[in-house]
Amino acid sequence: MNENEIRAIVSRVLADMAGEKKEIPIESSARHVHLTKEAVEALFGKGAVLTKKRDLSQPGEFLSEQRLKLVTAKGEIANVAVLGPERKAVQVELSMTDCRSLGIKAPVNLSGDLNGAGSVYLVSENAVYDAKQSVIVAQNHIHMTPADAEYYGVKDSQSVKVTASTARPVTFDNVVIRVSPKFALAMHIDFDEANACCLGKDSTGKLSL
Repeated sequence: MNENEIRAIVSRVLADMAGEKKEIPIESSARHVHLTKEAVEALFGKGAVLTKKRDLSQPGEFLSEQRLKLVTAKGEIANVAVLGPERKAVQVELSMTDCRSLGIKAPVNLSGDLNGAGSVYLVSENAVYDAKQSVIVAQNHIHMTPADAEYYGVKDSQSVKVTASTARPVTFDNVVIRVSPKFALAMHIDFDEANACCLGKDSTGKLSL
């Protein structure tokens, strides 16, 4: 057991002694792209791989050095982050504001669900990739370990409410629980949602059923 795990246990014990559950960390997720191995090579050259710039909060995920431009008939957004590692499908996660500025009709789906997804062109310095049915607005959700789920009394795929403890408190309904031993506890919202509740660094929220 490492120091972070010990601190988490102590924090939970203290919260339980106070008669309430520990609040959940809330993180904002900027617009970004997930690529397949084939898409990486198509955009950055044969044999190319995603180069790690820094780790993200979820174990095994990272921000890469690579950047892309998103292009549609209506507009473009430059310098969009590419996240690793590579996935089985190309997925572009945007806010609803981004989608409207690009003229993309995209559904609010959980990550990995591309049903009804919109389309966009991905542009690197040397190539253009037609990312059909790849664009979604990510449904807000909470990553949890099985131990976290037991602590909060929830289960995978369950919908809950979370009230952000911020300067402008907002209660988010239909927040989906995602459980895996590979996850780290965090709620993810997009920039539209983050701005709406005045999300700050180290913001948290109270979960309710």
